Amino acid sequence: QVQLVESGGGLVQAGGSLRLSCAASGSIFRIDSMGWYREAPGKQRELVATINSGGSTNYADSVKGRFTISRDNAKKIVYLQMNSPKPEDTAVYYCNANLKVRLGLPMSNYWGQGTQVTVSS
Repeated sequence: QVQLVESGGGLVQAGGSLRLSCAASGSIFRIDSMGWYREAPGKQRELVATINSGGSTNYADSVKGRFTISRDNAKKIVYLQMNSPKPEDTAVYYCNANLKVRLGLPMSNYWGQGTQVTVSS
């Protein structure tokens, strides 16, 4: 059973900083991409940032230059460093991983349970 567990969410003031973490556990053969998505009230879930196993990153335009995604492959953890957050960054942040649980099986997509981030003005 694969689990993605997020931590680090909470209340932060605009202009401050916050770091989210997501640890993958369970029977995992290989992890390809990992990433963060967010869902604000009344809006669809959207990509925030992704990082592949080689370290290549991709960011939403709205967070470029403010957020940084990184990962520790050995520990199966992905981080999202949020600097200078804005009130419009308020959302539930979800961790995502595209991984293979066993050699010979296809890659599958997994989600964490989400962590609330609230940015006050």
